Amino acid sequence: MSQSKVLVLGSTGPAGICVLRELLYRNHAVIAYARTPSKIPTSLSSNPHLTIIKGEMNDPKAFSSALKGCSAIISYLGGDIKNPHSNPTMYTDMYRNTIIPAMREHGVKKILLMGTIAISRPEDSSILVRPLIMLYLRLKANAMYRDLITNTAMFEAEAGDLDWTIFRIAAIPGESDEESWSKGRQEGKLYVGPMGAKGWTMNTNRSLLARWLVDAVEGRAEEWVRMMPAVTRLAGS
Repeated sequence: MSQSKVLVLGSTGPAGICVLRELLYRNHAVIAYARTPSKIPTSLSSNPHLTIIKGEMNDPKAFSSALKGCSAIISYLGGDIKNPHSNPTMYTDMYRNTIIPAMREHGVKKILLMGTIAISRPEDSSILVRPLIMLYLRLKANAMYRDLITNTAMFEAEAGDLDWTIFRIAAIPGESDEESWSKGRQEGKLYVGPMGAKGWTMNTNRSLLARWLVDAVEGRAEEWVRMMPAVTRLAGS
């Protein structure tokens, strides 16, 4: 078993469960910091390498305690387009006031956090659907969109001492049960790079994405530190 621990945020959703499966498959010690631990399947919660801590992101002391002894964070925290929040700094505040201070307190350098294709970068190519997506977000989920953009800017301006990577995704299909995860992590290849470049697509299987995230935790994606790559299924794979 890996001696250092990896803390997972957003561990109770399908994508987070795939990350838990991948980490445990590779014998990492894992901390799942979750508001509703009961959503984690029993097949995982019974694994001796997984520690589940019930907690809220507005409790810096509890989060700091959970992070102690960890070497990295994988975070799927973010808004839900089906139920957009109304606070335009909700997740930015979580990162600025709870997560980043705890990382500095305990010397945790690495964090991989979810972003979306709503985040644009100078190296991106234009894609036809992006203006429509942006219009929809501004009309239907404006606070969530503003929160995402504000958080991105905050990491760039205030977290230069950390090894952060914002992985940008669009659709992430796939189930999180053990059979689907095991099959999905072997299907296709990943594209990692600017949005819209050759090889980029609009979707990423959750299990394949989890595999890349754990690769990154293990030091196999250092070229993307303090960058915001789009991570998708490689076209044609």
